[in-house]
Amino acid sequence: MSLLALALPPPPNARFAAVTDVRHYSDRLFAFSCERPASFRFRSGEFVMLGLPSGERPLLRAYSVASPAWSDELAFYSIKVKDGPLTSRLAQISAGDLVLIGRKATGTLVLDALRPGRRLFLLSTGTGIAPFASLIHDPETYERYEQVILTQTCRTSVELAFAREQVAAAHAHPLIGEVARGQLRFVSSLTQERHALTGRITDLIESEALFAALKARPLDPRHDRVMICGSSAMVADLRGMLLTRGFEEGSNQQPGDFVFERAFVDR
Repeated sequence: MSLLALALPPPPNARFAAVTDVRHYSDRLFAFSCERPASFRFRSGEFVMLGLPSGERPLLRAYSVASPAWSDELAFYSIKVKDGPLTSRLAQISAGDLVLIGRKATGTLVLDALRPGRRLFLLSTGTGIAPFASLIHDPETYERYEQVILTQTCRTSVELAFAREQVAAAHAHPLIGEVARGQLRFVSSLTQERHALTGRITDLIESEALFAALKARPLDPRHDRVMICGSSAMVADLRGMLLTRGFEEGSNQQPGDFVFERAFVDR
């Protein structure tokens, strides 16, 4: 792969970056890191177009950056799709291979799209946790909010491994570890195995089982801010729930009480 890439110029909207690490969590999930191009800038929570060298017209797809804005590397978390035009090849990469990174990051899962508040809820399913991995490693997240509550709903316990690693890394980090240990909470739920919490995040919010587990009050638009990333159905359900409860949707142009990543839901 690297020899092919070196023989071809990158497309005008992307540049090459060398893979530094690959970790496989299951037959469905993997994560990898690559060098961060010197000129690449992004805000924690944003996504970028990502692809592999492939002739004159490489295929690029949107991936949330799972590392914070201060990191020297770019991290990504992905599913494996057996016949997927990109993921089937991306799942085969190794350290030293080259990937294509888009020249500009964007997205709505950023702190600037939310009004000030006391609690920040980061609600995810599956690989939707990737942008939140970025945010829980960013010092600004803890400066803006007194509590940061990260949730992830998956099918089985093996699918929680990446999130657990990210939370442990935040708690242990020399830069943010002390504040993260005091302000960051992680709550997981499963839908196909027995677990402390079972069921969809929407059901856990409606029944208030989530807040019982946190020993905390339910969602309140006066003080709480919410980010959502996951399946289209989950995002739609949570959006409707929040609007019914008086939360206002935010954007980069007009900060609000909650946001979700439209680029992933609309495609």
